[in-house]
Amino acid sequence: MSRRIDAVRIIEAKRDGKELDDDEIDWIVDGYTRGRVPPEQMSALAMAVYFRGMTDRETARWTSAMVDSGTRLDLSGLTRAGRRVPTVDKHSTGGVGDSVTLVLTPLLATWELAVPQLSGRGLGHTGGTLDKLESIPGWRADLDADSRRRILEETGAVICAAGADLAPADRALYALRDVTGTVPSIPMVAASIMSKKIAEGTCALVLDVKFGSGAFRPERADAEELARVMVGIGTAAGVRTSALVTANHTPLGRAVGNALEVAECVEILAGGGPPDMVDLTCALAREALATVGIDGDPRERLADGRAMDSFRAMITAQGGDPYAALPVAAETQEVRAPGSGVVRWDALGVGRASWLAGAGRTRPGEAVDPAAGVVLHRVEGNPVRLGDVVATVHAGDPGRLPAACAELASALEIGGPGAARGPAGVVVGRLRGW
Repeated sequence: MSRRIDAVRIIEAKRDGKELDDDEIDWIVDGYTRGRVPPEQMSALAMAVYFRGMTDRETARWTSAMVDSGTRLDLSGLTRAGRRVPTVDKHSTGGVGDSVTLVLTPLLATWELAVPQLSGRGLGHTGGTLDKLESIPGWRADLDADSRRRILEETGAVICAAGADLAPADRALYALRDVTGTVPSIPMVAASIMSKKIAEGTCALVLDVKFGSGAFRPERADAEELARVMVGIGTAAGVRTSALVTANHTPLGRAVGNALEVAECVEILAGGGPPDMVDLTCALAREALATVGIDGDPRERLADGRAMDSFRAMITAQGGDPYAALPVAAETQEVRAPGSGVVRWDALGVGRASWLAGAGRTRPGEAVDPAAGVVLHRVEGNPVRLGDVVATVHAGDPGRLPAACAELASALEIGGPGAARGPAGVVVGRLRGW
């Protein structure tokens, strides 16, 4: 006779610091996804995990159980121009000004590989990739499996929403963690990210794990631990996984907001753009290429137009017009330097200013203003004089400008020559599981 497993025993075990076995993990994840385990019991377990943590084995099994709650895509036979190609994906843990995916995905597709980038929407001060791309007229995020595969075979790149059949346990668990104060749990965060990436069927994955005020994990040590756990999960699941640990104490690039970030990405694809965005994009591109055994020069393909051609093909394949004008905000207001010295921006404050201008949402499903956001005219380390214009806030609703400008002003410090901490996107660590 099989032993009895129930939610209370599992909660008590984790509360007391014990390690859950595979059967217990499979049972509780499946039970909650199917509605047999009520939210109050899963909330108690999530809180116990928050305080007691999980071993690497538990976290890997929890991830596997979430993958098994839905469909796992098979992209092993994907072809381009009649030849089978490997698949590689990238995931960022989120940060202010981080629109790297919009450049990296088509850039990687200029090589003989495919990039199945399943992305999400923004909530709070960090923007969502799908929200950014939806500022392009006609572009659509919702694709069925056949359309995704066709676009991958035709262009090598797709950025779209994950289907409801991929890791449904993750959606249920994230909604619960969001209202119970348990979102920051490293095992839960790692399982949430990796379950979706494993389910999408990619054979290789590069992770951008950020730290700093604009990131999900402000402390570098926490980001390094999250990177270690995720690389371990991916490797155990047979996915060639790497992680770069990068800084987000100050915004990445100069634009924070949906259409504003798209415009900046187009500038990068044309061979220009902010150096910090270009540097991080190329670092991630080199790491992604290494996971599938390719040695290439990303900067060359940004400079010679191949990446731009790839971007336009990807946008067109998803119904968008890559040549159409992007939305422009009806209202703008400048923010000026309160003194002379060296600029220092707090990423979280800039992200909140963009959110207050209308670029973000406070709850899932809420509409965003595609033209709203912030453009920085002086970035971390730049010298300024009293009264210089350091940033512009963009908004469709003039009533949003005062709060957004006040938040942006509070995110700005003017200090002496040693005030700046260096640019965002600096790579401080790398982990490889292969």
